[in-house]
Amino acid sequence: GEMLPSPSDYKSSLIVLTVRNRLLRLSADSGEVLEKVHLAHSYCKFRYLSWDTPQEVMVVKSVQNKLPASRQVNIQEFTLFYLAVFQVLPLSFVGMLEINRKIFGNSVSDVAISNGILIVMYRMGLVRLYNFQAISEQFMEQPFDLGHEFSWNGQLGVVGKYPFGLPCNIKITDTPPLLFEAASLENAFQIGGYPWHYIITPNKKKHRGVFHICSLKDSALAKNGIQEMKCCSLEPDWIYFHPDMSGRIIHVGPNLIKVLKLKEVKNNTDQVEVAEDFTIVANRDNSVNSAVTVTASGRVVKKRFNLLDDDPEQETFKIVDYEDELDLLSTVAVTQTGADGRAHLDLYCNEYGILLKCIPLVESWDVTYSHEVYFDKDLVLHIEQKPNRRFSCYVYQMVCESGKDDDESSSHEKTERALCERGGRIFE
Repeated sequence: GEMLPSPSDYKSSLIVLTVRNRLLRLSADSGEVLEKVHLAHSYCKFRYLSWDTPQEVMVVKSVQNKLPASRQVNIQEFTLFYLAVFQVLPLSFVGMLEINRKIFGNSVSDVAISNGILIVMYRMGLVRLYNFQAISEQFMEQPFDLGHEFSWNGQLGVVGKYPFGLPCNIKITDTPPLLFEAASLENAFQIGGYPWHYIITPNKKKHRGVFHICSLKDSALAKNGIQEMKCCSLEPDWIYFHPDMSGRIIHVGPNLIKVLKLKEVKNNTDQVEVAEDFTIVANRDNSVNSAVTVTASGRVVKKRFNLLDDDPEQETFKIVDYEDELDLLSTVAVTQTGADGRAHLDLYCNEYGILLKCIPLVESWDVTYSHEVYFDKDLVLHIEQKPNRRFSCYVYQMVCESGKDDDESSSHEKTERALCERGGRIFE
């Protein structure tokens, strides 16, 4: 109910992090610089942007500071990461904290802040969770506002201006209360579902590709909570909680997508079961991977080896995405024939998994290149990275079909959309 302090705060913005430790807020329409924040001097290199709370709280993370070869002790040797936290609408400084060896140990490999939780990851596969709000309240030395003059450690400067930047005003002097910890291979750890559950891979290499779904309350394994595709492929399968906040789980393999749900076990309300909601299967010729084939003359031929599940000549799932405003689940499946690869984007009903539309992508898809596909509202972007950092971007726009009379169209036909290519490659 309050007015934002500046008219520019109402403009759609892009947040940009530069190599010179500057945080820029640019107009999404014109590219004009609306705000500029100097983060820190050369002692720290900020390189990563992420959301704590989407569209509300943003986190800027530094690269990891390495222990110098010198054994001389000073404060910089003990700081592994710096995290600067901002609120948006309007852009304001919450605080900056350091992850210190003295407090969190020597084996910290990475940190993150997400949904109010400080996540600390260790090289041995251990993940620890802390309450970031409680940390900021307990260890905040002094709040600061961007653009205000201040005196800090005997230095006089302006918050967010060169050369001083931002003060490290959240000093963790003691180990904060631990909320939760779990051991997982390669720090793979996720929380979601209802009631709250988490997904880990047991911290042994032989368990790679095996996922355990456990209750956050007591770490009890859910019934049918061990999920494994048992696929033989170069690229591993992946699993994550559905971003639609339904509490479901998406498990993606080379030729199979499982959408799982958590439900109470009959006659036992204290136990939760993992059950299939629906599955999506790649369109493959199963006879191609058969171990035994019969020739036209009747001779039986046995293969010495089986094809990989993600063999490029077979249709393979590469990307799965969710569009929240249209409530559609989208998949990109690719088939490589010789030097030419073809891909198609499929749109599914997010609730029931019914295929609504299949759109072949016009451009070729080379599986040896890096690809990203973004589906948002009425736009589909396909970004392809070729060798020597050459990029191609293909833009598709969704348009309404106007060839049918509304009175003669079914409800499904009225809502059906078509994709047409607009502009082809935008840059290369």
